[in-house]
Amino acid sequence: MELGLGSRGAAAEIKGRRENQISYLKISKLALAFAIIHSKPPGKSSKEYTEYLARTVSEQDFGWKWKVEVLEAEVLRLRQELLLNRISPRFCLENRKQDTSAETLLGQESRNPTSYSSQLEDSGCDVCNDSTFDSLGIASDFHQSEHNVSTSKHWLEGVPPLNLCPTSKEQSLTAPVHFLQRLLEIRKLSEGGILQADFSELENDSFTIWNSVSQLLDGLTFFYNSSKFPAPSFLSEGVCVLLSLITDSKLSNHVLKKCFRKIEEFKKNLIQVILRNRSVNRFQALHSVSQMLGLLGRNNILRNSLISLLLSGVRQFAEQLLQAHQAQSVYDIAQYENIFLLCMILEQLLQNETEESNISSSDYGGDEKIKFLKNLDQVILHLSDEFPLFSLCLWRVSVLLNSGQMQID
Repeated sequence: MELGLGSRGAAAEIKGRRENQISYLKISKLALAFAIIHSKPPGKSSKEYTEYLARTVSEQDFGWKWKVEVLEAEVLRLRQELLLNRISPRFCLENRKQDTSAETLLGQESRNPTSYSSQLEDSGCDVCNDSTFDSLGIASDFHQSEHNVSTSKHWLEGVPPLNLCPTSKEQSLTAPVHFLQRLLEIRKLSEGGILQADFSELENDSFTIWNSVSQLLDGLTFFYNSSKFPAPSFLSEGVCVLLSLITDSKLSNHVLKKCFRKIEEFKKNLIQVILRNRSVNRFQALHSVSQMLGLLGRNNILRNSLISLLLSGVRQFAEQLLQAHQAQSVYDIAQYENIFLLCMILEQLLQNETEESNISSSDYGGDEKIKFLKNLDQVILHLSDEFPLFSLCLWRVSVLLNSGQMQID
């Protein structure tokens, strides 16, 4: 009984405090309104003066936010330098010797914008252009370039400074790219016996790795969403660095362990970029995005989840299209055209999975595979007359899914 009375008293006390806070907030707003009215300059209405004060406060907030972002970027840069120094002090010492020529490099870059891309040809991550991504089969060439240690010595002769890009959006991508390029270069030099490196330090600073990879993925997502084509050169460099990280035998474990969720989010974003793009001249840009997804699927760890995401996207669209067809309603034509890119990626990944002799398990796709195959025959039957090409794609995917199961059985 006493406990019940005590709890009621506490509840009444909390309620009284809330009422006092609400009353105080109302009085404060009223006092602020009176202060604005009394302090407004002559010739201005109270509304105009209030809007002026709001703009002033907003601009001050924006200025502080910008300063905070600059400071956070500087802190991250220092942490990156410290991490590299812990991994390989000798490598950082060689870099510091080159710092004296940084201003000269900047001056040359301002006079000759193309010089930066030519420097990066020996940066440990070959500069990729549009011709590099002619098909999803270029990953084999990419793997071969990973083991080319001879370019490492040239890279040390001219390390590009961190802040080469003029705009914040570009800088948000180039800053992590440059750090990760240097990390990959240390990896190559150590693998070739040129340099000693202690990569166990990556376990002691997961924040720096996660933040750098996150910035890289966010930057790639932003530029893929912008649908600009041809893609800027630094976008290709970012793609190359990402692929190098997830295919490197030593670094990929650290990256995937710390950034797996972020990479999963990146894949989901790329799929949505393909599905939601309705621009008239979108197909070249979307082809670049689809190739990025296909290359990510070359990683054994990322492939299974990517297949599940693609199966889910194609299945959901097929169900929506079937509903629209049965109801004789309008369907999204742009999304219908875009879905074939997802079908192409899915078919390519399943084909690679089936052809490989070291298939890890028969349940790639997981629950999404079961959902996709359920009632698929009926869906194809209803859509085949009106949408024969899409029905054919669904059938081809189902054949690959079933053939993979049969091979393991």
